[in-house]
Amino acid sequence: MGTRSNVPLRIAVGGKGDLYYLPLTVAERLGYFKDEGLRVEIEDFSGGAPALDAVRSGRADVGCGAYERLIEQQALGFNYRSLVLMGRTPQMVLAASAKNWPKKPIGSYKELRIGVAAPGSSSQFFANLWLMQVGIPADQVEFVGVGNGSGAITALRQGRIHALCHVDPLITLLEQRGEVRILADTRTLQGSADFYGGPMPGACMYAPQAFAQRHLREVQSLVNAMVHALKWMQTAGPVDLARIVPMQYWLDDRGAYLAAFEKVRQTLSPDGLMPGEGPATALKAVARLRENQTAPRVNLALTYNNVWVMRAKEKFQV
Repeated sequence: MGTRSNVPLRIAVGGKGDLYYLPLTVAERLGYFKDEGLRVEIEDFSGGAPALDAVRSGRADVGCGAYERLIEQQALGFNYRSLVLMGRTPQMVLAASAKNWPKKPIGSYKELRIGVAAPGSSSQFFANLWLMQVGIPADQVEFVGVGNGSGAITALRQGRIHALCHVDPLITLLEQRGEVRILADTRTLQGSADFYGGPMPGACMYAPQAFAQRHLREVQSLVNAMVHALKWMQTAGPVDLARIVPMQYWLDDRGAYLAAFEKVRQTLSPDGLMPGEGPATALKAVARLRENQTAPRVNLALTYNNVWVMRAKEKFQV
């Protein structure tokens, strides 16, 4: 049960300004990590894939990203465990450019370019699932890493991509300005269940199995801070949010940001617990993208642990 009292915990995240990771920002801005006796350093990357690389290489201790990535990684021999769930859906949206999306029948698309946060990220995973559902061959599509925020918007407006797979607040901003039309949307519990065929976990805070076993006290403190943040968000209003969220996360449109928050509010985890059927849904989604359609050999029980969350729930009476 090692401790790191004099060493900051390094957290890697891909797109910290996205609503997908709002619980992390809340915990940081309201001082909940400090309240738990933690010093944290949060490093922001262009997407979940480079953030995961930072954790794997040891440049970060803990990561924040899509839960299904932990299933993929275990199948590759890397063991990561979800410590606390932030979102009850992936909140992912595939949006076609109103100006540049090809006006052709599905299946006749050639050289389609889809913008994703980063190559290999959860946004590419979601886009690939949609392509499979509508029958567009993967070899007809080029995925373009566009990062987050203004870079992604610019790529869409300049016609460098035909569609954008991303999360809010970016999508809501483009919707309000009539620049996109929605092809697939998991910003509601029902929309996500329809797309995935069941409850699909979204963003989680995760750590390598070995780190979690060696640093039980720090892991519990991290989870306490995140559950505290999730509790605060259950009753937070627009004024509360505007008070703590950095202005650069608003994408120069405070109204669109707050509208996006209301749109995804129901998908936030109320308490950080992994839903019972969630891991199985994620495993099926991973299996669908495998050529032989078989699920990888994964022990789902090793991809998450609700024990830390249950202790935090008792502490904060969530």
